[in-house]
Amino acid sequence: MRTSVVGRWLPVVLFAALIFIGSSVPGDSINPRFTIHDKIIHATEYAIFAFLLARAFGRRWWWLAILVGALYGVSDELHQTFTPSRSGNDLGDMTADLIGSAIGATAWMLLLRRRRGDGTKSA
Repeated sequence: MRTSVVGRWLPVVLFAALIFIGSSVPGDSINPRFTIHDKIIHATEYAIFAFLLARAFGRRWWWLAILVGALYGVSDELHQTFTPSRSGNDLGDMTADLIGSAIGATAWMLLLRRRRGDGTKSA
């Protein structure tokens, strides 16, 4: 059963908004315990984001989720430069975003192949 365009893209838009809202929180309002695991948090949130993106793009274009996820991560870092007490432009965060995007998009593709059996048939 195919999912509608809205059903595929609405979770992507909502999750992107969640990332944006999280990046809008002033740095001095963030619990210091989160900064210890900052890169893991970045990779995890972008893995989820890219998983949703890959699902929305579909089997043929799933790899675009890695590119779009990484570019959204760069724009997120730029956004943080305008947020009080946030530095933004952190190469480590952008790297974690890219790695998370690659993991999430690849996980979606592997899950799709597993669900289809041999993974060679198109959607």
